[in-house]
Amino acid sequence: MNSRDPVRSLVLLSGASGAIGSAIALQIARQPQYELVLLCRDRGRAEQAVRDIQRHSANPHVSYELVDLSSRDSIFALAGRRQEAVQVVINTAAVAPRRREETRAGIERQLATNVLGYFWMIQAFTDQLEAGAPSRVVNVASYWAGDLDLDDLEFRRRRYDNNTAYRQSKQADRMLTVAFAARLRARGVAVNACHPGDVNSRLSNDLGFGGHESPAQGAMTPAWLATTDSGQRESGKYFEHMRCRRCSFAGDRESVEALYAACLGYS
Repeated sequence: MNSRDPVRSLVLLSGASGAIGSAIALQIARQPQYELVLLCRDRGRAEQAVRDIQRHSANPHVSYELVDLSSRDSIFALAGRRQEAVQVVINTAAVAPRRREETRAGIERQLATNVLGYFWMIQAFTDQLEAGAPSRVVNVASYWAGDLDLDDLEFRRRRYDNNTAYRQSKQADRMLTVAFAARLRARGVAVNACHPGDVNSRLSNDLGFGGHESPAQGAMTPAWLATTDSGQRESGKYFEHMRCRRCSFAGDRESVEALYAACLGYS
């Protein structure tokens, strides 16, 4: 889609073909003031997601872009194609492979997708977000967070465990939210993180869990942050069930800045 109705806010959503991502997309698309671009890796799943969301939302302004969220080059190529103002970026894409895997660039896959993918998306679209200001970023993190080792982000020294790697990645997402909020506040961009809910999904199954909430329930907090005044008024905060919660990682500014610097090292 090369042009859009200027009264609509443009939303970029990664991980849109997953259980929670597709539910977030549907909740936003049901609000006709939004145009939604789904960021997907697989063309077939992307096309199906667009058809489903258009059918269930009656919003024709839903499209997709193919992008590998574990690849800096792919993300920056996307930003080069999409130069228009952006009002919302929602980072949802996540993986939890049971065995340690690396991307083509030689980066451990959970770090590349769950952490650096978020980092690169915000980096790549900062100018577009500033052009769309007041604008916002929603980082889908988790309460299931911890185990960050700044000296071994890729599990080259530690024994790889996908649960530990996932918890590390979600801690990192919450910390990077604080780092970017401080840097982008003056540019009119709010950045917040949230726990989406416990949903039965491929990712949760890979971690050995099920889930007691529906995808629609899991999507409520991310969609709320993406579309309501709360998601613009607050910045650098962490939310669960549409309530701001104290983040135990946010106060360690030295580690926040060390993590930000480590991520810059992958640029």
